[in-house]
Amino acid sequence: MEYTISKNAKLTTIILIVVGLLALIVGLTTDHGHHVSQRFWANLLVNGYFYFTISLAALFFLALQYVSEMAWGVTTHRIFQAIMSFMPIGAVVLLAVFIAGAAHMHHLYHWMDPEVHNPESSHYDELIANKGAYLNIPFFFVRSLIYIGVWMFFAYWFRKKSMEEDQLNLAAGDVSPIYKRSIFMGVLFIFFFAYTSSSSAWDWLMSIDTHWFSTLFGWYAFSGMWVSCMIFAVVLVLYLKGKGFLKEVNDSHIHDLGKWMFAISCLWSYLWFSQFMLIWYSDIPEEVTYYLFRFEHYKLLYVGTFFVNFLLPFFILMSRDAKRNAVFLLPIALIIFVGHWLDVLTMVLPGTMFEDGQLGMVEIGMFLMFTGVFIFVVLTSLTRASLVTKNHPMLDESLHLHH
Repeated sequence: MEYTISKNAKLTTIILIVVGLLALIVGLTTDHGHHVSQRFWANLLVNGYFYFTISLAALFFLALQYVSEMAWGVTTHRIFQAIMSFMPIGAVVLLAVFIAGAAHMHHLYHWMDPEVHNPESSHYDELIANKGAYLNIPFFFVRSLIYIGVWMFFAYWFRKKSMEEDQLNLAAGDVSPIYKRSIFMGVLFIFFFAYTSSSSAWDWLMSIDTHWFSTLFGWYAFSGMWVSCMIFAVVLVLYLKGKGFLKEVNDSHIHDLGKWMFAISCLWSYLWFSQFMLIWYSDIPEEVTYYLFRFEHYKLLYVGTFFVNFLLPFFILMSRDAKRNAVFLLPIALIIFVGHWLDVLTMVLPGTMFEDGQLGMVEIGMFLMFTGVFIFVVLTSLTRASLVTKNHPMLDESLHLHH
């Protein structure tokens, strides 16, 4: 069945964008502090990263399905392909933040200031200078362009080949050569993604707190982007089902999506606590500084985010029926989606805004605006192809999935 965006959906996205933009403008114009510009760029990084990595996680999950020859998810391939479609916009936002930082329009990345590398300067920072072989502007941009370029190539390839596969005229029982190539390309992508999912988080987020490091941070950031993607996929599937689309998706498919949302929420919670517990237990000064500042100035937001993102999915979605019921799935999904956005916010604000960071009109407005754009882009992508892939060798098995 072909999907068309309803007037209500268009109106909802427009309202989100307009309300978000107005809140952003009001927040910026009423903030008379010296850090207004820094606050704007920090929030642009938060939302650009959050939604870009949701698209990236959709690409990862699609590749994972090909590599593992996962049958149940075939009926939702188009959902993840549509989520991938925001990647170019997110990439432009991130690159704009990086270029502005290199041009010293903001100071989100303290290590970009040449004075901290200059031994003659009063702002010289020996620790940052010792990391200069890795944390320097040319190498940072080379890495970032490689990450984004390769990821977007794979996203384009999977989408293009999936559309081509729909047009093939195959005999019963034939397996398309596109499917076989997709498995190979999935292996290549996951091999590349295995390292770059962590290194990009080091570059784009962890380097904000240049004096701090964590060997678990890459995995922690990865689990956050993955669970956010699964949450959005669940909400999108439930929305389309409610509008009479995706008749091929049954309660068992929704159950499986709910299981992924539940499982990755547990993974994220485990990594959050593991990172905290190991650093707290070792009590090494250069490691605990990350948590000391957040507990001193952002304690309610930081700890509250953990409990919301852990307790709600863990206790409410543990049962089989809850994972199949929109009454339970939808509100929990929406709450922890915001919770994981707040998680990214607490990664960025303390290291960029210091004690001046807050959750106000600027933060809420930017989030609403990006959410509206993201939803519109994803829904528009859904209109450009059938909602269910054709000629996939496991489509019939997926159609008859039953738990």
